[in-house]
Amino acid sequence: MPVAATDRRHLLALEGLPQGEILTLLEVATSLREAASGRISPLDRLAGRVIGNLFFEDSTRTRHSFSLAAIRLGADTLDLTGRASSVSKGETLLDTARTIEAMGVDALVIRSREAGVPAMIAEAVECSVINAGDGRHEHPTQGLIDLLTLQQRWGDFTDHRIAIVGDIAASRVARSAIHGLTTLGTDVLLVGPSTLVPRTFEQIAAGPGRVTVGHDLDEILPQVDAIMMLRVQFERHSPGAIADDYRARYGLTQARASRLQPNAPILHPGPVNRGLEIDAEVADDPERSVILDQVANGVAVRMAVLSRCLAQR
Repeated sequence: MPVAATDRRHLLALEGLPQGEILTLLEVATSLREAASGRISPLDRLAGRVIGNLFFEDSTRTRHSFSLAAIRLGADTLDLTGRASSVSKGETLLDTARTIEAMGVDALVIRSREAGVPAMIAEAVECSVINAGDGRHEHPTQGLIDLLTLQQRWGDFTDHRIAIVGDIAASRVARSAIHGLTTLGTDVLLVGPSTLVPRTFEQIAAGPGRVTVGHDLDEILPQVDAIMMLRVQFERHSPGAIADDYRARYGLTQARASRLQPNAPILHPGPVNRGLEIDAEVADDPERSVILDQVANGVAVRMAVLSRCLAQR
């Protein structure tokens, strides 16, 4: 049977996750920030547990922050990438997951190029499964990271509006952010070329926040309380799908950043294509950019998620 969003042994998506559950995860992540930073000795919450990181798609931030999160909770880690696994010899992802589970791991953290793989594996194994990004579906821990970063600036989520700009169609990060933000009451404005921001996204709001689609970045800049720029995922589009004037129309230049509200934070989940979706001076702005805060929050959020899932076992 499909795994329910409320099954606390797993974290497969933010879609369907109740508001109270999201806020509790953010509260736990906040309490773990000092431990996540490495300024104190590792905790022993997960002593004796083993976390298997199965990454069948390239990753830097997510894979390493999950490893650090496990270590700082006292767990051991087993890291496996697609090129270094028997998947490269023809073994199925499901057989690989079952094999790793049989070695005695307590949780599998899975990234895949195809949507639905973590959910499929969760139905077939007894251990916890955490989605570290699957195709164009979701990236729930990155969504929680973005929520925590905004909470640190805003305090709460109601009566706020955020613009998410760029390659929405290919972005699992955007999908998780939309579900999380609207569940907590934030309105989301999706901005980009019509080929990358279909109007069907207006239908996926979890409420009470709303989703609207727009195509004019300059028009909306003064209207939002935060802005998140997304990487253009050339690898997920056919050649020529990204127009040559993309930066001219949708890049966050210094001139555009100056038109934002004074306290509006600038987010980017990374990796950053500097000079395309965001200029280097904007990405490095010490007052406005919270990109490195997002990275730092990644370890704390993933510690919270591992603690939540493994507390059920």
